[in-house]
Amino acid sequence: MQRIVAPSMLSADFGHLDRDTRMIDRSAAEWVHIDVMDGVFVPNISFGFPVLKAIRKATSKFLDVHLMIVSPERYVERFVEAGADLVTFHLEAAEDPAGCIARIRRAGAKVGVSIKPATPVEALRGVLPAVDLVLVMSVEPGFGGQSFIEGSLEKIRRLRALVRELGLDTVIEVDGGISAANAREVFEAGAEVLVAGSAVFKAGDPEAEIRRILGA
Repeated sequence: MQRIVAPSMLSADFGHLDRDTRMIDRSAAEWVHIDVMDGVFVPNISFGFPVLKAIRKATSKFLDVHLMIVSPERYVERFVEAGADLVTFHLEAAEDPAGCIARIRRAGAKVGVSIKPATPVEALRGVLPAVDLVLVMSVEPGFGGQSFIEGSLEKIRRLRALVRELGLDTVIEVDGGISAANAREVFEAGAEVLVAGSAVFKAGDPEAEIRRILGA
């Protein structure tokens, strides 16, 4: 399977966002992860459309936008217009998951769905054939710098098994507590895309840390 690292801009230096984005653009990371929080679905507020547009201008990499917001249906088109290549919404936040998926598709982006640590993999069965990616949260969404929840490995394995059972090629992404220390076991559990925030941006050499995660 492929191995992709998606550095999370939530851990970047907001005072030097252009610099940090261009660093990722030079690196071995193929994706740039954008966490959008509304202070309602999760207890924190982060990026909006203007910041996403600025990041889009600073990189040619694939923009992976993770919406941690209520009523994502209201905003998905605007995030695609702002530069998102993939829009991921939370299953727990959408009143009409099928409608949300359709809106993202019509807007021209790939579609992802995410689940919190407490949400079982089986809850995805009905939407899995309609999405390109599933994002498994391995921490509680809302804050960077948290520790990886160990039970997430088994959850990733169950999801990979479900994807195979349904005969799909759905990409599995994992976000939360990822570093070079645990990347290998997360990849081996069935993940293909690892979101890494603090591990990358707090490293002395972020580009080298991305290579370490990829090569774990």
